[in-house]
Parts: sequence; C-alpha cells; structure tokens
Amino acid sequence: MPNRTASPSPIEAVARRAGVSIATVSRVVNGVRNKASPATTARVQEAVAALSYRPTSAGRALRERRSRLVAVLAPNLANPAMAAIAASIEGALRPHGLVMAACDTGDDPDVQDECLAEMRAQRVRATVLLGAVQSRLLDDEAPLLFVGRRHPGRAAPFIGIDNRQAGVDAAQFFLDRGIRVLGLLHGAVTSSATAERVQGFQAQLASHGHALPPERMLSLPGQEHTGIGLLAAPRLLPKGPGRVGIFCSSDLIAYGAHRALLAHGLRVPEDVTLLGFDDNPLNDWLAPWLSSIQVPYAAFGIAVAAAIDRLGSGHAVGDVILPHRLVVRGA
Repeated sequence: MPNRTASPSPIEAVARRAGVSIATVSRVVNGVRNKASPATTARVQEAVAALSYRPTSAGRALRERRSRLVAVLAPNLANPAMAAIAASIEGALRPHGLVMAACDTGDDPDVQDECLAEMRAQRVRATVLLGAVQSRLLDDEAPLLFVGRRHPGRAAPFIGIDNRQAGVDAAQFFLDRGIRVLGLLHGAVTSSATAERVQGFQAQLASHGHALPPERMLSLPGQEHTGIGLLAAPRLLPKGPGRVGIFCSSDLIAYGAHRALLAHGLRVPEDVTLLGFDDNPLNDWLAPWLSSIQVPYAAFGIAVAAAIDRLGSGHAVGDVILPHRLVVRGA
C-alpha cells in the first residue's frame, strides 16, 4: 500500500515555515511576552499571515476565564424586532473585538437552559437575553444582561424602553383623535414588556374615564403574534357605526389584524385605526397605514457593548432606559 503522510495541522505548518517549535508559535500568537526574540516573533507573524492561520481561542479562554464570544439568546429571531436588535448588538460588539453567537430559544425554558449551559461551557464574555423566561439555570452565577424584557423573577440590570410609558402614549394617541371605541390585542403577559404596555394603556384610558372592559382586551395563548391579530381582531369590531381603534402590542399582531380587517371589507386607517409596537424598519414601505411605537434598535447595540465593558472592568451595571417615540402614519 502507498505511504500516506498525514498533512500537518495549521499550527504545525506555521511552525515549519517559521523554523520554530509549535510552543513558540503558540506563545507568539497568544501574546505571551518575553518568550521569543523580535526576529523570531517577526518570522512567526509572517508565517501566520502567509498561511492565513487563525489560532483557536479555547486555550486563551481557559486561562483568562472568558472568551471573545458574547451570547445572544432570543425567543424568536424570525421576529423583525428581535432580528434588528440582534444585528445592532453584533455591529456594536465588533469594534470591541467581540464576536456574537445567537440562539433562538422559542420561549422554551428547557431550550433556554440548554443554550445557557453551552454558552457558559464556552466561557462567553457575557450572555444577553432578548426575552428571558424563568428557567432552572437563569439564576446561576454568570454575567447576564436582560434586554427588551426584564428578568422574569427578580430585579436585574435591564436595557430597554419604558414600556409602561409607551402604553400610556398609545392610549393618548387614540384619545387625542377622539376615538373611543377601543380594543387591545396582545401577546403573553408573562413578558414584562407586554405586561407593562398593557398596564400603561389601561391606566391612561381609565384616568380619562374610558376604562377598557376585559372583553375588549384579547390574546390567544399558543398563537404566533400574526395569528393573534388575524383571529382576534374581528371580535373587536362593534355592531354599530363609529370609528374603531385597536392597539396591538407588536407590529406582527397589527399585520395579522390588518389582513382580517381587509377581509371584512374595512379600510385601515379610515374605518379602523391600528397602532402597532416596535415600528419595523420596513413599515414605511410595506405598512404605510400603520402608526407604531418606535423602538430605537440601533441604540440597543451601543448600550449592550457599554454594559459589557463595565462588567469586564468589574463595575456594576444598572438599568438603561432608551427613548421611544410614536410614529404616525396615515392617521
């Protein structure tokens, strides 16, 4: 049989080209000082560049007890709002020499725990939760940042908007337009973001003598947000004349509601005014009929990167409340 010589590993190839040992290559690429002469260091660096060698970071992560990875756990990366925040975080981390690893938990505690366990095994620099649910490993010691939603069980550093005030602003949007036949479509109130939006909306209407009865506040457990809008919006249509307003706790719910209203021969916003939440960046193009509470996606990444810097320096991280605004379209 022909002799088969195994190809050298990448680090062995660098060592051969530079004429040094593998240990010397390891010391140079990992920044260990005073272990190689300037000439030797230059040869190793030249070989690294020529062979496009990328050293594994596992050894450094073990020594420093942290890696360049930042984990981002989201409940639904198909949601444009989640995707936009994740993209903002990734862009903000890159100038800091950090790399993002994303996981979609599906709001499932077991999947969230699986992701948390794996990311901690990788000694990630920090774990960013874009929508945490209560789970067994959530309170293990680790650098955690809660973004968009608060910790589901206790006080913890939070980066996001003032969702209760945003709910107040949503109610005022309808009050200012003289719309008094109102409804609310929302996702699960186990999410702090949704619960606070609902609370603010209810409180503002009640303070103006227009308390919303329970039958005008609808959700469909187990349904995706577009399904909630599609299936529940028709239940909020009045039997008599009058302009109707429906606050949707996400743009995705509003998209489903819009489809249902069109099927009933109703115009948006002329017959029914919808107000969404998140303000998908494509709304100007695809949903010119939808007014929405705008969440500042780009600002999340900057705030997350700054918080990770503070954690790395041993400083405490407090809440960061980002500004929201109401974008009015077609109303």
